[in-house]
Amino acid sequence: MKKEFTITVYTENQVGLLNRIAIIFSRRKISIDSLNSSPSEIEGIHRFTIVMNETLEVVVKICRQIEKQVEVLKVYYNTEEEIVWQELALYKVSTDEIAEKATVERLLREYGARVVAIRKDYTVFETTGHREETDRLIKVLEPFGLIEFVRSARVAIIKTSKGFHEKLKEFEKTEPGEELVENEFLNKRDDVFTM
Repeated sequence: MKKEFTITVYTENQVGLLNRIAIIFSRRKISIDSLNSSPSEIEGIHRFTIVMNETLEVVVKICRQIEKQVEVLKVYYNTEEEIVWQELALYKVSTDEIAEKATVERLLREYGARVVAIRKDYTVFETTGHREETDRLIKVLEPFGLIEFVRSARVAIIKTSKGFHEKLKEFEKTEPGEELVENEFLNKRDDVFTM
């Protein structure tokens, strides 16, 4: 059964990676509902947040394919219950309509919106929230001369994890694996034989 998943991808910041990730989705004919790219808490590491509606089986396969990309450090997938998320929305409304209607100010306070810009012909409001909340405000503002609406992609934080930053620190502290130790030993033996 399909449901909404949020995929978080930690990567090095390399040109062309976004295109390669998009190709993974397009080859499987999977639609991306939302895509956000931003720096992470670790310098030089970027974070993609991808929202899609699919089955768990497909999501796992997509994550495995994304993780095969050289620049990708780690991929997580989560359901809506496992993350804290928000989207930013901007609304452009006729200034004349708003000036005449005192109820608009009350409605905007009720929805947690704030004024971003006021011009003679239009006023821009912003609010953050879940998609349903920002969609409701569209319907409320339509009778007051809604001119334009835009919503950002999702930004999300995983609830239960320590975070990738902590995992990266743990990874840097770990001892080298047996293969690496064995290779170091072989290299030292080779040095002895060449002397």
